Order: sequence, then C-alpha cells, then structure tokens
Amino acid sequence: MGIIKIKSEEEIKLMRMAGAIVASVLDELGRMVKPGISTLEIDQAGEKLIRSKGADPVFIGYRGYRNATCLSVNEEVVHGIPGNRILREGDIIGVDVGVKYNGYCGDTAATFPVGKIPGKLTKLLRVGKEALRLAIRQVRAGKHLGDISQAIQQQAEKNGYSVVRDLYGHGIGRDLHEDPLIPNYGKAGEGPELKPGMVLAIEPMINLGGWKIRTMMDGWTVITEDSQYSCHFEHTVLVTESEPEVLTWLKTKM
Repeated sequence: MGIIKIKSEEEIKLMRMAGAIVASVLDELGRMVKPGISTLEIDQAGEKLIRSKGADPVFIGYRGYRNATCLSVNEEVVHGIPGNRILREGDIIGVDVGVKYNGYCGDTAATFPVGKIPGKLTKLLRVGKEALRLAIRQVRAGKHLGDISQAIQQQAEKNGYSVVRDLYGHGIGRDLHEDPLIPNYGKAGEGPELKPGMVLAIEPMINLGGWKIRTMMDGWTVITEDSQYSCHFEHTVLVTESEPEVLTWLKTKM
C-alpha cells in the first residue's frame, strides 16, 4: 500500500465543494428513477447537471470510460454502462457519480428502488445504507482501516448477505482513486492508522447471494456470478480530530 495523502485545509475546502456538488447531482438523479426511464436518459441528465454546477464529470475519459455516471441494475454490482435499457417496476439501480471541481474529486453512490420492490430488496438496500453508516462511524483519528472494513462485513453477514471481495473503496483527492484501497471485509485494528486530513471514499457492495463477481464482455459492467441482486452505497469522508465529516452528505441545493 502506498502513501496515504494528508489534505491541507485549502484542499479540504475544495473537496467540500466537490462533495456538495456530487451530492446534489446524486439526489436529483435519484428523483428521476422510475419505471419507463432509460439508463441513458439518467446519465445524460447527470452530465448536464454536473456541468451546470461548474464541475466536470470525472468518469468521462477515466481509463477510456465514456459516460458521466455508472448505472448498475439488479445483478450488476458496479460500473454499469448507461444505454437503452428501460427500468422496470421492481428493479433496483445503483447510481454512481463522480465530479472534479477546481482540481479535486467527489465520489458518491446510492442504490434506488424502481417503483415498488419486493421486501427482500427493501431489506438489502436498508442493510447497505446501514453498513455505510456504521463504516463512517469508524472514520476517526487513531482508528485503523480494518475497523471500517470489519463494520461493513459484520453488518452484511449478520443479515445473511455477502460483501464483494474483489472491489474496494479508496482514497480520493486530486485523483479519483488514491491510496489506500479499502476492502469491504477485514479485521478491526489492522491496516494503516487513520490520521486527520485523510479523505476516503467508502463504498459497501453487498450481494443477496455469494460474494463472487465477474466482468462482462463490455469490459466494465461487473455482475454477481450467481446472478443474485447487489446494492452499492458510497460517501466521501474526511478524517478529522473528532467526528468524521461526510463531504457528500446532501446539505443544501447547489
């Protein structure tokens, strides 16, 4: 694992701005999710919103990716490519948005129900949100990366779900992906110690079935190997001297 960058006060100010923008975009895209809309329509709205707020869609051009958002439906875990797929009642969709503003990145995601969904999926989404909340509570100076990972794993597994083991959360700053990698499983007390000024993108990926995944022929879309549904939630979080600061909470409309 490489060096984990400590952000200056000035850098943190810029990351707060990026976080506020990406939070407002995710909120507005979540409101668009309904039966009958295509994933491409959501993506196009996302790009327009990002640019209207003075930011750039950081996903566009990232390792050759062409869209402003990743939109992952049902058994798609992450990195779903927007297209002509029409959302149907009972689907779930993970919406992942990233921006760059004045040189700094913000990254956030949530999984939304499409209309009325089965109870087992309502529970999956609830557990995913709770896993992220519990993980954020571990983001404190003096704690370790493993404390975050264990919080996610425990919450998923005690509810009978599995965590994706081959994809990770990550550090974030000038680059979308910085050190450290943040597994969604692990042991408390292990890994690097958290220090004020570190900024982490924490992103539980939780499956109804087994943890194994595979990448589809498009080179991007990751699906569960057993075709069971999956959820994904993400926040960008700052380590401070006291309480964790979530930079991608929706605070006010941008």
